[in-house]
Amino acid sequence: MKHFAVSASDGTPARPGGAGDDPNNTTPASDKGGEDRMTQKGYKTFRRRNTAARQQAGPTVDAAANPVSAEPTPAPSAPSKQPDPAPKAAQNRTRETAQTKGATPVKGANPAQEVNQEPAPQLDNPQPAVAAKPRTEPARHARAKPRLELDRQARVDLPQEPPIGLPTRFDPWLQISQVPFDFLGQKPSRLPLVSAFRASPTARAFDLLRTRLLHSLKAHGWKRVAVTSPAAGGGTTFCAVNLALSLARVPQSRTLLMDMNFRNPGIAAALGIPPHGDMAAFLAGEVPLSQQLQRLSESLAVGSNCHPDHNASDILHDRRAADVISTMIDETQADTVLFDLPPVLEHDDVTAFLPQVDGVLLISDGDRTTAAELAACEKMLAGHAPLLGVVLNKAQQSDKTQVTP
Repeated sequence: MKHFAVSASDGTPARPGGAGDDPNNTTPASDKGGEDRMTQKGYKTFRRRNTAARQQAGPTVDAAANPVSAEPTPAPSAPSKQPDPAPKAAQNRTRETAQTKGATPVKGANPAQEVNQEPAPQLDNPQPAVAAKPRTEPARHARAKPRLELDRQARVDLPQEPPIGLPTRFDPWLQISQVPFDFLGQKPSRLPLVSAFRASPTARAFDLLRTRLLHSLKAHGWKRVAVTSPAAGGGTTFCAVNLALSLARVPQSRTLLMDMNFRNPGIAAALGIPPHGDMAAFLAGEVPLSQQLQRLSESLAVGSNCHPDHNASDILHDRRAADVISTMIDETQADTVLFDLPPVLEHDDVTAFLPQVDGVLLISDGDRTTAAELAACEKMLAGHAPLLGVVLNKAQQSDKTQVTP
C-alpha cells in the first residue's frame, strides 16, 4: 500500500516513503520532518482508482488464502490523469435532451460546469439516450384507428339480390295433354250434356246429385265411385258423363272420368271427342299416365278407351290394374274418380272391380228396371262395396233424373 506524503505545517517536505517502503529506514513515522497521512479527498480518489484498476486486471488471489505464492501482488501503477468519459457521455445525453425539448441549460454532474449549448455531433448509429417506455393501455387505444359510425339518417338502402325461386313440385296433372272441348254444346254430341243446358231441370238434378255425393264421400273420406246399372241401356254412361261435368264446376277440384266398360266403351262418343287410348295397356302398366289421359279443363280429365276387349274381367282381376289405379290417383291428386262400368247382372266385371272402389252408384231405368233386379244388385254388392244411392233415370216426371238414397 502506497502512502502519500503531505508537507508539514512548517513547509518542510516529508520523506517520500514510510516504514513499509524501506526496511532499513529506522526513522519513526512521527518524525519531526513530516507526517504520513492522507486527506479524505485523496483517500476517496485513491479508492476509486484502485477499484477501477482491479476490475481491469481481473480477480486476484490473496496471499493468505494461497500459501504457494507468498509474494505480494504488485500495486498497480497510478493511472494517468485523464478526463473520465462517463461525465462526457452524461453531458452529451443531457445536451441532446435539452435540444430536443428546447429547455434551458441544465447543470451536469459536476457543479462547477454547465452543459454546453453547442449541438452534439450526429452519429451513424445513434443510440437512444433514454430507454423507450413500455406502451400502456391508454396509448394503444389512442393509436388505434377510430371506428367509423354511419349516420342513420344518411343511410342508403343497397339493392338486394332477388330471392332465388325454389323449384315447384312436379305435377303430373299439368303434364296431361289438354284437348279442346265444347262445354256450351255448339257441336252435336251423341248424348245431351248438362253443361250446354244449365237452366234445364236435368242440370239441376245432376247438381243435386253432385252435392249429395260429395257430402257422402267427404264424410267417409272416399274418392272412388263406380257407376253401373242392373242391365244394359239403363243410362250409365249418360249419368257418368253429366255427373263428371257437374263435379268439374266445383272450384279448386280435380275429377277423373275413366271408361272401364271394355264391352262397349262410349265415353269419347258421349263427350264428342275423338277416341284415344288403350285402357287394357294402361292398366297393365305399358302406357304412361300422360299418354292415356286427356284433360278437358283445369278440373276434369278423361281416360277413354278405343279398344274393346271381351276379357274385361281378366284385366280387372289383375293386380297390376289395382297398382296403376292407386298410383294414378296419388299422382294426379284427384278429389273424385268416376268409373263407368258395364251392367252388374250381365257380366262379372263389376264384381271383379269392386275391391278397387269405395262405393257404388246404381242407375235404374225408370221404364225397364224392376224391383227384383235392384234387390239382386244390392245382394251382390253386400259385403263388397257400399251402395251410395240409386239414381232413377228416364222417369215419367218433369225431373228426368231422381236420386234415391
